[in-house]
Amino acid sequence: MPSPHRVQALDVVRGVAIVGTLATNIWVFSHPWGLLGMLSSPTVPGEQAADAQLVLMALAQGKFLALLSLTFGIGLALQHRSAHSHRRRWPGRYLWRAALLFVDGVVNYVLIAEFDVLMGYAVTAAIVSFLLLTRPRAQRAMILVFGGLHVAMISLIVLALTAIPGANVDGALPDGPSPYATESFWGLALFRVDNIDVFRAEPVLIGFLSLAMFLAGAALLRAGVFTADGAGLRRRLMVAGACAAPLDLVLALTATPAGLLLERYVAAPVVGLGLLGLIVELCRFRGVSGWWARRATEIGRVALSAYLLQNLLGGALFYGWGFGLAESLEPWRVPVTVIAFVAITVLVASAAHLWLRRFSTGPVEWLWRAAANLAARDRPSTAS
Repeated sequence: MPSPHRVQALDVVRGVAIVGTLATNIWVFSHPWGLLGMLSSPTVPGEQAADAQLVLMALAQGKFLALLSLTFGIGLALQHRSAHSHRRRWPGRYLWRAALLFVDGVVNYVLIAEFDVLMGYAVTAAIVSFLLLTRPRAQRAMILVFGGLHVAMISLIVLALTAIPGANVDGALPDGPSPYATESFWGLALFRVDNIDVFRAEPVLIGFLSLAMFLAGAALLRAGVFTADGAGLRRRLMVAGACAAPLDLVLALTATPAGLLLERYVAAPVVGLGLLGLIVELCRFRGVSGWWARRATEIGRVALSAYLLQNLLGGALFYGWGFGLAESLEPWRVPVTVIAFVAITVLVASAAHLWLRRFSTGPVEWLWRAAANLAARDRPSTAS
C-alpha cells in the first residue's frame, strides 16, 4: 500500500510522464541509426506514413520531458519540506541520493540508452537542493532568469541555423551499416562511450531549462497545485498549455532542425505545464481509484525501475543484439513503433502491478535508497 504521506496525484503525474518519455524515445529506438539518425533525419527514405510519424512524434516530443522535470522538482521540494519538519540538515544525505542517481544514469547511458536524462537530473537536483534554501521570492526570480537564458540560447542557435545555407534542412543518414543493427550489446556500450561528446550534448543544452523546471515544480507545490484551493492555478496552467499546443504542432511539422528545436525546447515545456494542471485536475475531479489512475500510480511509484525497464525492452526489440526490428521492418516503421509502444507500456504496467502486490517500492528504488542511507550512515558526521 502507498504511504499515507504520499501525494497520490503526484504518483499519477509521474507515471504518465514515464510512459510519455517512452512515447518520445520509442522513435529513437525504431530508427535504424538510433539517436544519430534522429539528429540528422527523423524519418527515413522509403518509410511508410512519414507524415503520420511527425504528428505522432509531436504529441509527445518534449512535453513529457518537461512534465518529468516538474515532478522531480516537486519531489525534491517534498523531501526538503520533510527534512525541515523533522529538523534534519538539508541538503544533507540528499546529496548522496543525487550522486547515486548520477550513477544510475551512467549505467543507463552506457548499457541501455544514450538519451539518458538521469545524469543531467542528478546534477540539476544537487544544485536545486541548495537553491531551495533561498527565499521563495528569490526562487521565483531564478525561474525567470534561468528560463530567459534558456530561451535566449535556443533562439541564438535557431538564428544560426537559419543564417547558414543548408543548415536548416534534414541531413543525410550516415553511410555504411548501422552499429545499432550490427553491434552486440557490449559493442553498443563501447559505441556510446566513444560518442559521449555527441550523445551528452542535450543535458548541457537544457541545463538552464532543467533548473527552471525543477524550481517551477517546487514553486507550484508551494502554491497549492495539488490542493482544492489550487483550482485557479491549475486552470491557468491548462490555458497556457492549450495556447502553446497549436504552435508546438506547427513547429513540429516543419521537420526542420530550427523548428524542432523551438518545438521541443520552447513550446513543449509550456504544454508540459498544461499537462500537469490537466492531470491533477482530473485526479481532483475523478479521484485516483479508477483503473487508469491506479495503473499510472503504480508506474509512478516505481518510476526509476519502470524507466530503466522500458528502455531495456526498447533496445531488445529494435537493436541488432535483440530482435533487430529497426532494420528488418524499416519500411513499416510507423505501425511497428506504435505496436511496440503499446506492448512495452503493457509489460511495464503489468510488472509494476505485480511487483507492488508484494513489495512497497520498486527494485531499483530499493537499492538506490538502501545505498544512499548506507552511504550517509557511514559518512563521518559533521553536524553541529
